[in-house]
Amino acid sequence: MVVLVSNDLAHDQRVAKTCLTLEKNGWEVFLIGRMLPDSVPMKTERLHHRMALPFHRGVGFYASLQVALFWKLLWMPYDAIWANDLDTLLPATLMKLIRRKPVVYDSHEFFTEAAGLTGRGFQRGVWLALEGWLLPRTRAVITVNDAIADAYHERYPKSLSGRPLVVRNMPIIQPKQERDDAIWTQYNIPCRRPIFILQGAFLDQDRGVREAVYALEAIPHGTLVVVGAGSEFEWAQEQVESAQGRLFCLPKLPFESLRKLTASADVGLSLDRGVHGNYWMSLPNKLFDYIHAGVPVVASPMPEVKRVVEQWDIGAVITDHEPQSIAKAIDQVLQTSASEWERRCHSASQQLHWGVEESTILQALEKAEL
Repeated sequence: MVVLVSNDLAHDQRVAKTCLTLEKNGWEVFLIGRMLPDSVPMKTERLHHRMALPFHRGVGFYASLQVALFWKLLWMPYDAIWANDLDTLLPATLMKLIRRKPVVYDSHEFFTEAAGLTGRGFQRGVWLALEGWLLPRTRAVITVNDAIADAYHERYPKSLSGRPLVVRNMPIIQPKQERDDAIWTQYNIPCRRPIFILQGAFLDQDRGVREAVYALEAIPHGTLVVVGAGSEFEWAQEQVESAQGRLFCLPKLPFESLRKLTASADVGLSLDRGVHGNYWMSLPNKLFDYIHAGVPVVASPMPEVKRVVEQWDIGAVITDHEPQSIAKAIDQVLQTSASEWERRCHSASQQLHWGVEESTILQALEKAEL
């Protein structure tokens, strides 16, 4: 099975978990992704190839990605293709036509409704045209939550796949990481106040970083730690000095290091703004990371997120993104003991984990006629 990804493979936990599931079921996996200027070495024995493309963004990037993936797939041996996101589906579909290789399409987001395409009519039109040609002709389609699955089914009711299967991006269940306040000293972060963590691999516009920083003024007794990368992360870095020792920004960390930090925080923040269709329907990975770490959540009122938080009673949902609303929700969460939040999160984590989702991957393989 060749697995196609448009990122550099290093931090994509969903793809890593999918590969593990495929390998458990007898597949040999070959990963194909990108080599970026800041890519870290891959710590895996899994077969993989990282392509060095001449462009890293814009039309040049997407065009060169399609050509490079097509050329690689044309000459290498494989039995099936697992295409992650719309920007890898075209070369996968062409190989399906040329070499009669089955394809599974794993849509990690509602790609054509993403923030990067909002207000960009031509670019969005191109991706909509590609999606309209490719997705209905793909027999096995997976996506990350019910809202996106319903949206795809409404848009393409006659698709070969029917309603896409849903595989939520949950952590692999493992022994709980215990809280360790001493870990903050490694990053020169004082822990005399409650610590609020907001993490994300790509903290770009409308991911809630600005709102979290603004809310600090209304929460004088707290410290905010932002972990990740992206335009809002960079903006937060510029605010560190004015925050007077209550805001800290850490670049992307390996999963195990991030897991230890998260388990030692007091509140996990998931404040994405639902201003784009993709964000409104999203179910952020960090929500489940917080749950598995035993940390209560303060979250945006997007439907999929609100459903999880309220069903399992593992935090508070804000009414809006005003600083006072965020501060009120954080104060509400801090009034309940850490041990009680740990108990509720543990109960939720026993049902919200990758092992529950794995059987759907096998269904997708069956639908692809593998």
